[in-house]
Amino acid sequence: MLSKLKTNAAVEMSNRVNNLYCFKRFISRAVMLALIFTGYYAGATQAEENETYSNSQDFQLHGFISQGLIDVDGSDFVNDDGDLSAELTEIGLNASYQLSDKFRLAGQVVYLDGGNRYSEGARIDYALVDWSAFTSEHWQANVYFGRFKNNHWLYSSSRDIPFARPSIILPQSVYFDGFRDIAVGSDGIATKVSYSTDDYGNFDWQLSYGKSPISDEQTKNILSEFAQGSAKQNHDAQTSLYWQPAFSPWRFGISLLNAEFTYDQGHPESGDVFYDSDFTFQYYTMNALYEGENWEFSGEIYQQRFIIDGFYYPGFQRDSIGQGFYLQTRYKLTKKVTLLARYEDFYSDKDDKDGKKLEQATGGAVPYYFGFHKDITLGLNYDITSDFSARMEYHWVNGAGKLTPVVVPNTQINDSEDWQMWAIQLMYWF
Repeated sequence: MLSKLKTNAAVEMSNRVNNLYCFKRFISRAVMLALIFTGYYAGATQAEENETYSNSQDFQLHGFISQGLIDVDGSDFVNDDGDLSAELTEIGLNASYQLSDKFRLAGQVVYLDGGNRYSEGARIDYALVDWSAFTSEHWQANVYFGRFKNNHWLYSSSRDIPFARPSIILPQSVYFDGFRDIAVGSDGIATKVSYSTDDYGNFDWQLSYGKSPISDEQTKNILSEFAQGSAKQNHDAQTSLYWQPAFSPWRFGISLLNAEFTYDQGHPESGDVFYDSDFTFQYYTMNALYEGENWEFSGEIYQQRFIIDGFYYPGFQRDSIGQGFYLQTRYKLTKKVTLLARYEDFYSDKDDKDGKKLEQATGGAVPYYFGFHKDITLGLNYDITSDFSARMEYHWVNGAGKLTPVVVPNTQINDSEDWQMWAIQLMYWF
């Protein structure tokens, strides 16, 4: 009995130490962010007094900084030990400069720390030349060169900005954080053609073609922690069409994606257990958005096709079709408080919705619950000031179909079909 009491006391003390460390880390980051903002505000004030070039209409500079706490019970969505974590940091700076009536430069650099969700560190989300190729009373055509933003899904254009997206964690079945850096932007060329009339409303057609670099850490997050080789994206082709009827609060859209990847086995001495392989990913979505005075409704329904040729062993073939959807609503309770509710449902194989075939095919190595992902989310956003907000949310998740790594899942840590997480985040933008 004494031994048991000592063990329980040690566990409790360890948890307290971990939580104390996490809160200290959160406070230290918050202080650091406050100092950054103080320096920026002082510089901006001085610039305003001196009427420097940065205040001209041709040059725009904006940024954001957010810090939060996140706790996950039952999966490695953020960390492997399940402790309270301050790995919920997003810092970004974006700028644009109007070179002429036809050309504009724009870019954004961010620093992210999200634990297992994506690689920690700085990256360039986009850096592009925007050419206004054609403008008339009803038509507008733009062409983008460089690292452009992929704006094809409902929240693609806002997923990289904390305060612009509807929740801290977006629906993972569509906006999977493991693919975040690949999905946000691509190196290549894109175009957008818009048509607007009072009779038919607004039409936006977008087309893009490019590819994104994949780091070694991203390779392990997507494929397996044991992958010793290198992965690359050969191409990413996407198109989308959106329509908003004239004077309507509704907006409807469809999108298509086709992307191909290759994996090159590591050197023989590296001990890589995987083989050269090709991956094809195809994704099709339909979405709708309603924005009223107090209510907002949104949803996306989608189908994906994932083809693997090789990887596990030479000649291995897998061709699966997954399906899913999410429905989301937001309600503006007061001028400062907005409530959120969302349900999402995803199956990696439409012919194996309960995951039993997956478990049988792997000889029980991969449990059935890795074949699906369901999430019920409740959230609240409080606007403290016009540029400072606090956000909180709670998730009830069933399944492990959207955890990293994807191709060879971590079944030892993720040994629970049901898991929960909560998160709080402070956000400031300028």
